[in-house]
Amino acid sequence: MPLSIRRALTETRSGLGPPPVLLREGWFLEPVAPPARPLWIWGAGHVGRALTAVLAPLPGIGITWIDTAAQRFPSDLPEGVLPRIAPDPAALVPQAPANAHHLVLTHSHALDFALCHALLGHGFASAGLIGSDSKWARFRTRLGQLGHSPAEIARICCPIGQKSLGKHPQAIAIGVAAALLSEGVEGIAARDIAG
Repeated sequence: MPLSIRRALTETRSGLGPPPVLLREGWFLEPVAPPARPLWIWGAGHVGRALTAVLAPLPGIGITWIDTAAQRFPSDLPEGVLPRIAPDPAALVPQAPANAHHLVLTHSHALDFALCHALLGHGFASAGLIGSDSKWARFRTRLGQLGHSPAEIARICCPIGQKSLGKHPQAIAIGVAAALLSEGVEGIAARDIAG
């Protein structure tokens, strides 16, 4: 596959824009479906794996999946999922489209916090954070100390999932998927997610 075709596919899968019409070295690229809404999943642990497995087959969602190390991803990624490896995932936030939806669920509270701070500075369609009420209270206080207004901070939904379904990774994924199906992609950070 020519490099220009690979780059165009990568940009499209990353949510950076619709695929262009290209003819290169006998390869033809053209859009055949409406562009997917970008969903960035930050973290490839148990919950990230469950979310990706449940959400990847849903139509109209283009998933970019980010983690700090390649070995954290499963050996067989769901079709259409674009993995990104970054030692400092928060540095990738500027590459996310402004209309992207985000689910933050890394292995580190410090990294989760850095991502929330970066997302608030960048902008997003919606953002959800995995965690307890006490984790979110600490994050709200610290984000406020960094200059984010209460209204900005309130745009991040924590915790994600539906509390009534439990804390099992697949239960969280089902809760997020249910919100997506009932309210559209905007449902990631909707009131139903909070339980």
